Amino acid sequence: MNTGNEIELRTATIDDLAAIFHLGDKVFTSQEFSNLYRTWDEYEVTHLFNSEAEYVLVAAVEGKVVGFAMGTIIEKHRSAWNYGHLLWLGVDPDYARKHIGSMLFERFHEIMEAEGIRMLMVDTQADNKPAIKFFKRKGFANPTKHVYMTLNLNKDG
Repeated sequence: MNTGNEIELRTATIDDLAAIFHLGDKVFTSQEFSNLYRTWDEYEVTHLFNSEAEYVLVAAVEGKVVGFAMGTIIEKHRSAWNYGHLLWLGVDPDYARKHIGSMLFERFHEIMEAEGIRMLMVDTQADNKPAIKFFKRKGFANPTKHVYMTLNLNKDG
């Protein structure tokens, strides 16, 4: 889908995986997001692509991946409700303020609606004010703080 302002939105291909991974490495740094409960690594990218490629989207400018959205569907047994979970949404900081995140989210939203999803979920750190503001603008409500704790099992470190 070409949006008319040289930003192309499309489903990711296998050729996009390295670019997605490297962009995520740039965006999801441990300094800025010190307590990500999901680990950003090549396994995360390849696993989502191999299991649910139709929910892995990229935004490209002149062939360069400048943003991505990766999600999944959570099926609840014994429930009429299935949930869409937007796991990762990243935009190259060099392309910030060009509405790429919004475009990716809206496309993900459309795909989830077409799949019959009744509720979308996202999560972020409680102190990630830009992400919370972004998702509130998209209609998300009821932010709930969760506590994730870690235990370093490396006795030397």
